[in-house]
Amino acid sequence: MKILLVYPKYPDTFWSFKHALRFVFKKATNPPLGLLTVAAMLPKKWKKRLVDLNVSGLKDKDLEWADYVFITAMTVQKESVRAIIARANKAGVKVVAGGPLFTSGYEDFDNVAHFVLNEAEITLPQFIKDLENGNALHVYASNQWADLKDTPAPMLSLVNMKKYATMNVQYSRGCPFNCDFCDITALYGRVPRTKSREQIIRELENLYKAGWRGDVFFVDDNFIGNKRKLKTDILPEIIKWMNKRRHPFAFYTQGSIELSDDEELMRLMAEAGFDTVFVGIETPDENSLHECSKMQNKNRDLISSVKRIQQFGMQVQAGFIVGFDSDPLTIFERQIRFIQKSGIVTAMVGLLNAIRGTKLYHRLKNEGRLVKNATGDNTDCSINFIPKMHYETLIEGYKNVLATIYAPKHYYERVKTFLREYRPAKRKGPRMNFRHVAAFFSSVVCLGVLGRERLYYWKLFFWTMFKRPNLLPQAITFAIYGYHFRKVFERFALKPALQAA
Repeated sequence: MKILLVYPKYPDTFWSFKHALRFVFKKATNPPLGLLTVAAMLPKKWKKRLVDLNVSGLKDKDLEWADYVFITAMTVQKESVRAIIARANKAGVKVVAGGPLFTSGYEDFDNVAHFVLNEAEITLPQFIKDLENGNALHVYASNQWADLKDTPAPMLSLVNMKKYATMNVQYSRGCPFNCDFCDITALYGRVPRTKSREQIIRELENLYKAGWRGDVFFVDDNFIGNKRKLKTDILPEIIKWMNKRRHPFAFYTQGSIELSDDEELMRLMAEAGFDTVFVGIETPDENSLHECSKMQNKNRDLISSVKRIQQFGMQVQAGFIVGFDSDPLTIFERQIRFIQKSGIVTAMVGLLNAIRGTKLYHRLKNEGRLVKNATGDNTDCSINFIPKMHYETLIEGYKNVLATIYAPKHYYERVKTFLREYRPAKRKGPRMNFRHVAAFFSSVVCLGVLGRERLYYWKLFFWTMFKRPNLLPQAITFAIYGYHFRKVFERFALKPALQAA
């Protein structure tokens, strides 16, 4: 059996970092970890190839070689998914589909031979058995949760690591919280399920032996969902391994804000090599937090929580949302003030959208306010329901938030706020290499000479040189990120908003 694993293309979004990647000569941020893990679950005698459309094209000869095309995707990749299915069908190759997009709405897709839904550890073995016996079904689904101790290490031999900016590892699935706009609990449950320390160390060792040196993303929906196991088992083991291997990696992940309440956990994460954590802030408005059941963010000083994490050596990146029913007209200015004061440089602000399967989706459907499916990209100025706030007011307010926080004046001011207060952990890390040097000189030309932000670029450069010289690489990285954010925003701002009704 010859299996072609195809990963769909991401559109140009804030999350793609497309315009930043070219400074470091990379094609994509991360390899498709889900497909690499599925590949490891397939029979060893089967032949496997991977085509990631974010780094290379899908050729006719690839399809001619394959018996089956395996595809997985998220909602934002829907357009690319349809193109892949059409090409496979034209070539006479059957498609096997799974992953979040299909688990939430496989009925939307025609011409797919087999759907292997939910978690592959449970549904894939039965599909393989039936396929080999010649009686495979159209749909395989399960309401059970997988034991991650049964999950194999991803098949790294299928990827060209040189094409990617970071590698990735999964430690857990699920989140103990139940925010109404998030589909994680519907897909993976509220009880975090974790891999063993032996599995995690094995996967890190595999990356190391494959020659990777640099950033590694723990892709968990909430890395700190099981704090006790992290503190007593996983992080101490990672610290030992990192010391043994002389700190070849720098880690980043996603977590909830109550990380700031646990000094021991923050200290261990920093010691293990974590230097960045993405946190869902969403909104500074207490009523809106209550509306979306973001209880872990309520009744706390969110800015102090952010700064506490950053003082432990971890940069906070954050997500923000506007469009809640409870949002007052002042929310746009409040979001701007919060983001600027917090020093959160990478601030991803999106419009609320109702993703299929979420509590929000079901509530709005019952209220008759849903008008279309979400695009999966909450930063493209689209909204898929009728908001309580006047539509034009919401869209213009949202655009004003982005135009302000990504404008060179405010963006570079926020970078300085962060660099002033950031206290990086003292540890060894990946050494500077040719790509870092090339990225610096590219930034000098693109931003410092040709860019409209060149005055701010050089002010930041010399300020950092004299005030925080050890953070100069971080300052240059932020300057490059800002360029990417502005390029994406300008594209969305120049086209008409995708109206809800």
